[in-house]
Amino acid sequence: MNNTKTIVLAVLAVCIAAGGGMAAMNASAAKEEKKPAQTPALTVTTIRPTTASLPLQLTANGNVAAWQEAVIGNESNGLRLTEVRVNVGDVVKKGEVLAVFSADTVNAEVAQARAALAEAQANAAEAQADARRARAVQASGALSEQQISQYLTAEQTAKARIESARAVLAAQQLRLKYTQVVAPDAGVISARSATVGSVVGAGTELFRMIRQGRLEWRAEVMAADLKNIRIGGTARVKAANGSELTGKVRMVAPTVDPQTRVALVYVDLPPDLNRNAPFKAGMFATGQFELGKSDALTLPQPAVVVRDGFPYVFRLNPDSRVSQVKIRTGRRLGDRIEVTGLTADTQVVLSGAGFLNDGDLVRTVAAPAAHSATAPAVASK
Repeated sequence: MNNTKTIVLAVLAVCIAAGGGMAAMNASAAKEEKKPAQTPALTVTTIRPTTASLPLQLTANGNVAAWQEAVIGNESNGLRLTEVRVNVGDVVKKGEVLAVFSADTVNAEVAQARAALAEAQANAAEAQADARRARAVQASGALSEQQISQYLTAEQTAKARIESARAVLAAQQLRLKYTQVVAPDAGVISARSATVGSVVGAGTELFRMIRQGRLEWRAEVMAADLKNIRIGGTARVKAANGSELTGKVRMVAPTVDPQTRVALVYVDLPPDLNRNAPFKAGMFATGQFELGKSDALTLPQPAVVVRDGFPYVFRLNPDSRVSQVKIRTGRRLGDRIEVTGLTADTQVVLSGAGFLNDGDLVRTVAAPAAHSATAPAVASK
């Protein structure tokens, strides 16, 4: 009896245990069914890199300088400066009077030279008459050979004195001309040292002038890059004040600095005879030489994310998750940027990339057609 009761209790215990296990399994299954599925972190658009023709450029730094700076000096000696007609920054024409010296002394010397010439001409006329009479009686023997020779010599001497007097007069007239200092060419006055009332010697500098208002950019280019520079090529130059000009390569210096391994490339800038010209001699400027074009993979700027100082893109994987990929960037074409480290069939996140992290699950929608269009051909390094 007791054995039968024990068996019945054991069977009941097994049944209860089995029922509890089934209940636990059912409860676990129900819990798994109630667990929500993972939701995407963000809805994004994607795009693939496209090939574009980008300009090849070489960036350089340098200074803006005058193409040629003329030094205008005094050609007279010991004259007082009475008038200065121009100042720094003035635009002048060729032959324009810049300064005037006192001409009183020179006018008196010119008058004296004219009088000396007239006297020499009168003496020459008398000597010629005497020589003519001597030749007429030479055959008759009325005059000795010595006297005839004296008359003929006096005639030649009188002619020489005329030429000497004419030379003195010409010199004084030239000195009178030099009392007016004129511009040797059109240009812009860049320096002035002339002062009214001063008495300066011959050769003293009075003005400096930028000839024809022409400036040039003297770019410093490494010797290894000189092979890419061609005479007649274009360069876009930007000054520190934001002004920009397009110049033309005129010359590459024949020597390279042995210390820095840098050579100067001379770029002619468009002339500007204007007091308020944006480019000034002595300015620092940076520029880019146009070296042609080459094909490259590009992405729109929003697809590139900068983190910790490095550029990245987010590649879309087949499981709708993204991977952060480090790339290298290069030239720009409008709102597109050259990228390396990707293939043309790589699908990357376009919009929303800045809010993603590596491994995020995303939902994708079609990208706008505007991002697939080629941007205007405006490039920078």
